[in-house]
Amino acid sequence: MANQSTELRELSDNDLIARLDEAKATYFNIRMNRATGQIENSSLLGKSRREIARVNTLLRQREIAAAEASGGN
Repeated sequence: MANQSTELRELSDNDLIARLDEAKATYFNIRMNRATGQIENSSLLGKSRREIARVNTLLRQREIAAAEASGGN
């Protein structure tokens, strides 16, 4: 998992947003497949949720850092 976090930290903000959109689409597809009984590996759902959380966390950290750097409250 450390590799994935390191990989995400190297991405630009725009790339992270694109990755977030992709992860959300993947999560939606996994949910639909589970609802229709087409999914064999249910652990994909949790992995997808964690990916979304990782990207959201990095985006929020960058947002906070930018606000602190500009002197905003």
